[in-house]
Amino acid sequence: MDQIEGHEVRRPLPRRLSGSWATLYSLASTKEQLILTVTRAFFRGATAEIERAVQAEPDPRQRIRVYLAGVGTAMSRHSHAFYDDMVGYEPTAQIYRKNSAAAARRVHELIEEGVQAGAFRALNGHFAAQVVAATIDAVQSGVLLERTGLTAGDAFSELGDLLLDGLSPGQGAFASPSTAARSPRDQA
Repeated sequence: MDQIEGHEVRRPLPRRLSGSWATLYSLASTKEQLILTVTRAFFRGATAEIERAVQAEPDPRQRIRVYLAGVGTAMSRHSHAFYDDMVGYEPTAQIYRKNSAAAARRVHELIEEGVQAGAFRALNGHFAAQVVAATIDAVQSGVLLERTGLTAGDAFSELGDLLLDGLSPGQGAFASPSTAARSPRDQA
């Protein structure tokens, strides 16, 4: 999308991609459709690559680390301008939101698998997954990177460490799992 949406790209884009406008428009008939096609292809390819790496990891604890590292690698392949364009254009913003929600669901699944395997303590997996989704957004928007001085890869590594250490048996709050999963409002 950086290449398609940039100010100086109309002429050099086919050269940069080793093709022609005819080749590009064989993928989609309009620039808008091409942008959607490229955005979907990015997420489809990233998801497949990440899932191959996750499936190759037998350790439930490390599967979350592998997943988050894969997200970090995929999202660092494009610039902040790509992200701004993607979330600023409603059709691609919808694709991004759909994939962010899928990432949160996948993290939740990985947490549940780890709980079932005894690798993680029982906790509110939905909450942890939403924290991950919010962090992905904050990293990609640049807000978290600006505030911490971390790179995207470092931020996802730190998130993996934070999440895994918090999920470890014997870590976290002293409350029982049934109390820990309740909101403070419910406990009052």
